[in-house]
Amino acid sequence: MVPFRWRDGERLLVFGRGTAANVGELLEPGYVVLTTPRASADAPPDLLGGATAVHEVGAGRVDELAGELRKRVGGSMLVALGGGRVIDVAKALAAADPPRKVTAIPTTLSGAEMTAVHRRAVGAPPGAAGVRPAIVVNDPALSASQPLEQLAQSAGNALGHAFEGPVTPLTNPVSALAALAASQLIAASFGAATPGATTLADEARDRLALGALLAGYAISATGYGLHHVMSQTLARFAGVGHGAANTIMLPHTARALAERAPDWNARLERAIGSDPAALATAVRDISGLTRLRDAGVSEEQLDLCVEEAARRPELAMTPPAAELDELRALYRAAY
Repeated sequence: MVPFRWRDGERLLVFGRGTAANVGELLEPGYVVLTTPRASADAPPDLLGGATAVHEVGAGRVDELAGELRKRVGGSMLVALGGGRVIDVAKALAAADPPRKVTAIPTTLSGAEMTAVHRRAVGAPPGAAGVRPAIVVNDPALSASQPLEQLAQSAGNALGHAFEGPVTPLTNPVSALAALAASQLIAASFGAATPGATTLADEARDRLALGALLAGYAISATGYGLHHVMSQTLARFAGVGHGAANTIMLPHTARALAERAPDWNARLERAIGSDPAALATAVRDISGLTRLRDAGVSEEQLDLCVEEAARRPELAMTPPAAELDELRALYRAAY
């Protein structure tokens, strides 16, 4: 993948292997870093040392984590070095106390760096606008650095962005093209990988990183519906990792989306050379988690997720809005 810089409105996107090493050139003094132990171990040279403070983001819900960190995190530039949870916490903190900007250096394929979608910090003023990172540095050596099974779970999340975005009423030709390209890149990356494989070449990881970026671009413009509602509900109410929830659900929700948008599904199939649900199944199988019960979901939690998902207004974004019976059937199929 050829490195590039993309000035997209008010934000700067920098992509390419090795680009994170020069992130300090983009930052003014006084920045604060939010990160995790895994991400900080691979931090670009001098990034942590140049920060006025470094805060660790633990496990938990974004709204609660941001609420806890709000009193301790200062600075007008928040640098989020980590996965979707870390980046979303930084966005939530910036939204709670503007004006603040966010620089995102992703270490997963979550796509959080591309959107203004995030939970609001507990205690934040109501009605605060979402924050989209002003600077994105996507270095595949970091963003696609996870071990293969975790990488596949993260890729399933990105693939969900690409599959679902063009099904919403906000779809447009640019986002649809980005989603098609993202799907092709992700499909090509896992084309040679099989269940039981232990590694993936750098070239394939570079394709995954760009695919996730493009998929995040698509979902940011179009919004989301059925698939993401079901996956997010599992993460919030059943404790399933966000990537794992997306990856387990996608083979089933992809078929539901195909019924709603057969023309889009046909375009996807031509682009990737196979049934989209089959690609989702292949990525899921590489991830090591094929069923919700394998991810620790109980029968009681599954029933709770059906009820909670049915309350989400975003279901209307993939018309017709899924009702209780369809939600229950999809969850059961994945269980």
